[in-house]
Amino acid sequence: TNPPIDPIREELVMSLVSFIGPRPNIFDLVGNSRRKRLEVRQPILTNGDLEKIRSIGHTEDRFDTKTIDITYASNEGAAGMQGAIDRLCERAEAAVAGGYNIIILSDRQLGPDRIAIPALLATAAVHHHLIRKGLRTSVGLVVESGEPREVHHFCCLAGYGAEAINPYLAFDTLLDMHKRGELPAEVDANEVVSRYIKSIGKGILKVMSKMGISTYQSYCGAQIFDAIGLKTDFVQKYFTGTATLIEGVGLEEIAAETVSRHADGFGNDPVLRNSLEVGGEYMFRMRGEAHIWSPDAVATLQHAVRQGSWQTFKDYSAQIDSETARAQSIRGLFKIRLAEETGRKKVALDEVMSAADIVKRFSTGAMSFGSISREAHTTLARAMNAIGGKSNTGEGGEESDRYLPLPDGGKNPERSAIKQVASGRFGVTAEYLVNSDVMQIKVAQGAKPGEGGQLPGHKVDATIAKVRHSTPGVGLISPPPHHDIYSIEDLAQLIYDLKNV
Repeated sequence: TNPPIDPIREELVMSLVSFIGPRPNIFDLVGNSRRKRLEVRQPILTNGDLEKIRSIGHTEDRFDTKTIDITYASNEGAAGMQGAIDRLCERAEAAVAGGYNIIILSDRQLGPDRIAIPALLATAAVHHHLIRKGLRTSVGLVVESGEPREVHHFCCLAGYGAEAINPYLAFDTLLDMHKRGELPAEVDANEVVSRYIKSIGKGILKVMSKMGISTYQSYCGAQIFDAIGLKTDFVQKYFTGTATLIEGVGLEEIAAETVSRHADGFGNDPVLRNSLEVGGEYMFRMRGEAHIWSPDAVATLQHAVRQGSWQTFKDYSAQIDSETARAQSIRGLFKIRLAEETGRKKVALDEVMSAADIVKRFSTGAMSFGSISREAHTTLARAMNAIGGKSNTGEGGEESDRYLPLPDGGKNPERSAIKQVASGRFGVTAEYLVNSDVMQIKVAQGAKPGEGGQLPGHKVDATIAKVRHSTPGVGLISPPPHHDIYSIEDLAQLIYDLKNV
């Protein structure tokens, strides 16, 4: 599979350039295709950019733009969304048949009497409808919506076919904040919009890079997603080809949620009269989504650890294992079915590994010394050695006193059994390697794909620098895979060297 790429250090091969309009025939080797497309430097359009596209027209290589409303009458309620999507797809098909080669899907008509189909649903529905009709390459899709505001929103729209996006409400919000003096005075209105576009662009590049994709054109319509909590038939119809392993809501529930939000936005709720519901998706809010990591749960865990109190830890466990908390995780929704419930034969206990043997298969994640403290690093090693499992050094090396045998010749309880070798080769010596049970080659960053295990300079003290054979105060980053372990041959050479060690 593609290794993650570093969008900053590998900027040369990254591109946000997008082409809007009909795709030319790639088999037309002599260049007779007259289909032209609009090139944009990046896919986030200002309001002015969108108006240029909406009104564009040429006499020879003509672009014809059709704006299609993705709202429907609010008196139709949730039941009306299915018909609204069907009509939307029919209008898009008719527009292509009528010679239009750029379609703008717009929710600008949203108001008290107009409900907007969710932008992603509308985009994906039109995208796949046109694919099924064999018309998708004849037209470009642009989304004009108040919904997208975060990087993930733009990436989803791009993944399901949006060649360009105009987030007009995000712009309006920022400009209103600027007008009220809530943004730095030295930044003018144009710069506010420009900086927002730049930040979203950097975010899109970062998301693309996690999949090893370097151009927006490759990402557009690629559907690099899994769906969680959506009905299979709903996904197959509107997000065709997307993997969905866990069932959940369908169009009926999504329509009901959309209508509910519309009623909140245009209703008379005194709480929502002057501000939107914050939701609490990312941070705990009293009037928001429930979180397993609530302030109470975190405080109880901290007290248990600081006091060394078994009883307080049991209180914490009770909170995390409660029915309410379990319902907030996928794993917590599973039910263990007993043999008698399934009609299957029970497995004899003597055929099952003992707990003492099972824990020998445990290993820790590769967290480097330096990214976490010596206390944390050695605690993990001691725990794994005590149960017969394996702790992983990560790519930060290991202090030599931790793997030297004890005076009586016994194994050092702070020794990590798994020694990692990454492209930065931090702390990797022959002595380090021979004191391992497993040598692990790291070819791509896991927790922060594409970024490498970065340690800022202020964390590189004398001890860290000594372990990593580097200089105190100088930041350390494991280079992207292309700088080092680039090919099968490089990997083969490294494996050969490690076997010799």
